[in-house]
Amino acid sequence: MRSLLVRGMLVGIAAAGAALLIAWLYGEPQVGHAIAFEEAKAHAAHEGHEPEVVSRGVQKTAGLITAMAVYGVALGGLFSIAFAFAYGRLGRLGARATAALVALAGFVAVELVPFLKYPATPPAVGNPGTIGSRTALYFCMVALGILATTAAVIVCRRLVPRVGVWNAVTASTAGFAVVVAVVYRVTPRPDAIPEHFPATVLWDFRVASLGVQLVLWATIGLLFGYLTERAFARHPSRVAVPANA
Repeated sequence: MRSLLVRGMLVGIAAAGAALLIAWLYGEPQVGHAIAFEEAKAHAAHEGHEPEVVSRGVQKTAGLITAMAVYGVALGGLFSIAFAFAYGRLGRLGARATAALVALAGFVAVELVPFLKYPATPPAVGNPGTIGSRTALYFCMVALGILATTAAVIVCRRLVPRVGVWNAVTASTAGFAVVVAVVYRVTPRPDAIPEHFPATVLWDFRVASLGVQLVLWATIGLLFGYLTERAFARHPSRVAVPANA
């Protein structure tokens, strides 16, 4: 377990580097446009501009690098724990396939489910007075994604011996979609977009945000699976498969 944890954290750093490149190329320009819109709006309303606690230059260089590195290490460590729990419990899948499925499930649960209801927004979007409630709703949606995905996997495993793999996957996926759709329907809508905010900036920022997470999860899943499969091949005696697999 220790070697898996260390491997996951190192893979997380590598994945953070790849995601950082996407953030710099596609995300940061949109943040700059959004800040310019906010400043122009404040100037038109003759409002004073609050001084920056951290300069914009530091935010998009050292600040972004540090935040992405810490996030990558944490995510990689958690991914390795999830892999250790899933390995041997998803049929006869090898390390690569298991890591890929864990990454896909994690991306859907932690990123895609909350994103489709409460997508990422750049500065100047959303009412500052609702930051607390929006944050709470977002994390509730993350919890929903994790619970719904876990339940779908458990149901799928139990249905496979009865109805086969295809029918089990179809039924569990449909149930997952129904649960998420119902929760989407009863939860509050996101804050309205400010008038005259550039639609292209908002769209490009959200696509970039989702792209950063996609690259992060895909890199972790593929690289972790590759390295783990090689490690298992070198030391087959250390590979432990759960007895109830």
